[in-house]
Amino acid sequence: MPAQPHAASSAARPSGGIPRLRPVSVPLLSYGFRPFFLGAALWACVAMVLWVGLLSGLVQFAADYGGVAWHAHEFLFGYVSAVMTGFLLTAIPNWTGRLPLQGRPLAGLVTLWLCGRAAMLMSDRIGIVPAALIDSSYLFILTAAVLREIVTGRNWRNLKVVGLTGLVALANVAFHAEAIFSGAPALGIRIGTGAIVGLIVLIGGRITPSFTSSWLSRQGDTTRPRPLGRFDMLSIAVMALALIAWVAAPQEDYSGFALIAAGVLQAIRLFRWAGVRTWSEPIVFILHVGYAFVPLGAFMLALSILWPDLLPQTGALHAWTTGAIGVMTLAVMTRATRGHTGRAIVSDAATNLIYTAILAAVAARVTAAFLPEYSNGLLYASAASWLVAFGTFVGSYGPMLIKVRQSDRQGC
Repeated sequence: MPAQPHAASSAARPSGGIPRLRPVSVPLLSYGFRPFFLGAALWACVAMVLWVGLLSGLVQFAADYGGVAWHAHEFLFGYVSAVMTGFLLTAIPNWTGRLPLQGRPLAGLVTLWLCGRAAMLMSDRIGIVPAALIDSSYLFILTAAVLREIVTGRNWRNLKVVGLTGLVALANVAFHAEAIFSGAPALGIRIGTGAIVGLIVLIGGRITPSFTSSWLSRQGDTTRPRPLGRFDMLSIAVMALALIAWVAAPQEDYSGFALIAAGVLQAIRLFRWAGVRTWSEPIVFILHVGYAFVPLGAFMLALSILWPDLLPQTGALHAWTTGAIGVMTLAVMTRATRGHTGRAIVSDAATNLIYTAILAAVAARVTAAFLPEYSNGLLYASAASWLVAFGTFVGSYGPMLIKVRQSDRQGC
C-alpha cells in the first residue's frame, strides 16, 4: 500500500486532486488569511489608539488629511483592505482550483500594504502626494492579482467581486484627490463605504446562508435557509441602486426613500436565512447579527436624510462602518482562521468575548449619534470595547495564524 502523502500537501486539495499548498518555511506566509488577518487586527488596535490620541489632542499627525479623514481612511482602506485581501486570497483558490499566493509574493503584498499604512502616518513628512501614490498602489495591485486568478481559472461568475474590489481602489483614489484639492474627502468615503457594503451584500449573502445550512444539517435540523433566487436578485439590485443614489446625492429625499426600500428587502432576505435557529452557536449566529446592520444602516441613513435634525448622517453611517463592516469582518476572520488552521469551528470563551466586545463598541458608537450630550464618553467607551475585541483576537487567534496548521503538526 503506498505511503500516505504528508498532511501539509494533502490537507487542502480541490476535487481534481491538484495540491493547493506548496511547502513554505514560514507558516505565516503559507496562506493569505494568515498575515492579513493578523495585520488587520493589529492595525485595528494601533489605529484606534492613535485615533483616541487625536481626539484627546495627545498626538498630532496627518494634518493635510485631518484627524477625522485619517481615521475614516485607515478603517475603510487600511483595515478593511487587509481583511478583504485575506478573505479573497483564501477564497479564490477554492473558486478556481489554483494554487494560492504564498511565500515571497505574499510577503511582497503584505509589505506594500504596510507601506501604505506608514505613508499615511508620515504624510506630514513625505508630503500628501507621495503618501497618496504609495497608499493607492496597493488596492490596484490587489485588484489586478484577483482579476488574473479569476480569469486564468475561468471563474467568470466571480468577476463581479473584481468589479467591487476595483471600485474600492477607485474610491481610495477619490479620497486622496479630494484631500489634495479640496481638503474634504466626503465622496471617496461614500464610494468606499458603498462598495464595501456591496461586498457584504454579495459575499455575506452567499456565505451566511451556506454556513447556516451546514450547521443546521449537522444538528439534524431540517430547516434550511431559502436558496438564492429571484427575491435575492431583486434585493441586491435595489440595494445597489440605493447605494448609488446615496453616493451621488446624499442629501436628496429620493436617496432616503431608496435606502428604506433597500433596507426592507435586505431585512426580509436576512429573515429567510433561518438565523434565529443558530443562536446557540455564536460563531454562526454572529454572521446574521453582522448582516442585520446592513438593513439597520440603510434605515438610519434614510432617517438622517429625511429628518437631518434628528440624526446626523455621520453618526448614522457608523451602523454600516462599525456595525456591518466591523462585525462581519470579525465574524469571517474568526471562522476562517479556525477552519483553515484545523480547529473546530465553534465558539470558545475568547471568541465569545470578541463578539460581545465588538457589539458593545457598535452599540456605544451608534448611541452616541442620538445622544450628543454624552457623545464623548460613548466614543471612548466604543473605542475601549473595540480594543478589547481586536486585542482578544490578536491574543487568542494570533498564535493560530503564525503557527503550522494543527492537523499538520499532528501528522508530523
